[in-house]
Amino acid sequence: MTEQRPVLVATEAHDQTADMVITELNQRDVPVMRFNPADIGEGLTVSARFGTCPAPVAGQARTPSRTANLEHLRAVYWRRPVWPHFEHLNDADRRLATAQTRYGLGGILYALDGPLWVNQPQREAAADYKPTQLAVAQRLGLTVPPTLVTNDQNQAREFITAHGRVITKTLRWTPYERDGVPVTSWAEPVTADEIDDSIRVVPHLFQAQVDKVADLRVLIVGEKVFAVRIDSGLLDWRKDYSALSYTVVDLPDPLKRTLLAYLGHFSLVSGSFDLALDTEGGYHWLELNPTGQWGWLEENTGLPMAAAFAELLTRGDAR
Repeated sequence: MTEQRPVLVATEAHDQTADMVITELNQRDVPVMRFNPADIGEGLTVSARFGTCPAPVAGQARTPSRTANLEHLRAVYWRRPVWPHFEHLNDADRRLATAQTRYGLGGILYALDGPLWVNQPQREAAADYKPTQLAVAQRLGLTVPPTLVTNDQNQAREFITAHGRVITKTLRWTPYERDGVPVTSWAEPVTADEIDDSIRVVPHLFQAQVDKVADLRVLIVGEKVFAVRIDSGLLDWRKDYSALSYTVVDLPDPLKRTLLAYLGHFSLVSGSFDLALDTEGGYHWLELNPTGQWGWLEENTGLPMAAAFAELLTRGDAR
C-alpha cells in the first residue's frame, strides 16, 4: 500500500497535460490535491505556522474537495499555475492584493523544502532567460548558433549582413493582442533593410538560421530522457501541427549527459529542450522550456511521459 502523502498539482483550470499525470497518480493510489493560485478565496484557503512546531513550515492547503497538510507532502508538481488578477478591485487595491497573494501564498509554498518540486518556481524563473540559456549551453559544450541580443540598430544590421540568413524571435512568450485579437510570435526571417530606429525601444534577439533537416523536442523527467524528431519543413514547427511527423530517436550518450547537466546547473528535475538537427547530423541548441508541453507527443508516439512524471512524483521527497 502506497504511503498516503499527497502530491500537490498547481496548474490552470483546463490543463489536459496535468490531467494525464493525475490519471497516472490515481492508478498508483497516490492522493492528489489539484489547485490554482487564481482560486484564492472561495476556492483555495491556506494557513501556515512558523516557529511554533518542530517542522519549519506547518499548516494546510484546502480546496472545496481536498485538504493537504503542508508538512506531509510527497511532491509538488508546479505545472502551469495562474495567479489571480483581482479584476473586481480598483488599481491600488489590485496591486496590494496581488502582492499579498504572491508573497503570502507563494512564500508559503516556496518555503516547503521537504517535498520534491517539479520544478521549484524560483529555479524555473532563473532558467527562463534566453540569454542566460545561451551562455550556459555554450559553457557546457553545446553548439550555439551565433546570436545577438540588442536594441542597437547598427549592431543588428551588421549582424544580419554578416550572417546572411537570420531569424528573430521573442525573448519571452507573452500574451499579446491587436484590436482584441490574440497574436502569437513565431521565429521569423529578418533582413537588414527591415531594421529601423524602432528597435531601440526594447532588446531584440537575432540568430543565424541553422541549416536544419529536422527539429528535436527532448523531454527529461528525472533521469529519463525522451527524444522525438519532428519533421515539418517549417522554420518554426509550432505554426502548423498538422504538418508534423514524429519519430522516436535515441540521443548520443554524451548529449544526454550534457542535457542532464544543463538541468542540474539550474537545479531542475524536468525540462523540455528544443534542438535543431543539421544536414551533417549535428545538434544545435535552441532553447529550454522548463514547463514545455509534451502531452501531444505522448499521444503521437506512445512514449510513457505521463507515467515518468507520476513515478517521479510518487517517489517524492527532495531529501
